[in-house]
Amino acid sequence: MITEQQIQQVIGTTAVDRDGDKLGKIGEVYLDDETGRPEWATVHTGLFGTKETFVPLAQAEVSGDSVRFPYEKARVKDAPKIDTDGHLSPQEEQELYRYYGLGTGTQTTQTTTQTTTQAAAGTAGTRTDRDGDGVPDRLENRAGTVGHDTSGPTTDNAMTRSEEHLEVGTQRVEAGRARLRKYVTTERETATVPVAHEEVRVEREPITDANVGNALDGPTISEEEHEVTLHAERPVVSTEATPVERVRLDTETVTGQETVSGEVRKEQIDVDTDGVDRRR
Repeated sequence: MITEQQIQQVIGTTAVDRDGDKLGKIGEVYLDDETGRPEWATVHTGLFGTKETFVPLAQAEVSGDSVRFPYEKARVKDAPKIDTDGHLSPQEEQELYRYYGLGTGTQTTQTTTQTTTQAAAGTAGTRTDRDGDGVPDRLENRAGTVGHDTSGPTTDNAMTRSEEHLEVGTQRVEAGRARLRKYVTTERETATVPVAHEEVRVEREPITDANVGNALDGPTISEEEHEVTLHAERPVVSTEATPVERVRLDTETVTGQETVSGEVRKEQIDVDTDGVDRRR
């Protein structure tokens, strides 16, 4: 049971059925004229909450950020359509009570009066249409009044449509590591080196006055041996380590193009008029 102290808390909250499925937003609370107790709530159902359905508050209860009603969602949506001017007549109440299976309700002879967020603060709300444009004055944004948003907080008489856009940027992350490593390999090289060697050559000279002395030195007839040492050059290979170059690591920035994609949400506004759905 919703009390008088909970009216302000109830208006604008989400209504759910007995299974926890969302019914819509609670727009108004109707009070009993005699007792002042909350009797009925209007729930905005249908596309964008364009339909108002009366639901009894006798067995409703506040559950967290929502109000739970002991009825199925389909039963609430199929409730009798009642157009009021801020009051429910006894006949209208009896029709609603019979539909919800509540017998005659708590008051059969008293009318039930609408209250809005202003009524909860002490000012009675009405459905008057002073300019005859078919829109209740409480929904028109003029003379300092504001409209009543059926799906949430109080706003003016227009909707704001928003879109999400991709925000693309770059983030510097570590992509890998590079390192210098020195190791030894062996290669075979070939070079040509000129080498020289000595060979024996026999020279003969006649006996002359200049060498006759050397020629007669020694025995006349004898055996003799004379030796000459021969020399030759041999290739010699050795290695020497010499510095060749200096190697270091450096980085450079290369700019390329990458294509990215993401999902963005866009709000769309539909107009539901007399059962005709026109998309803009």
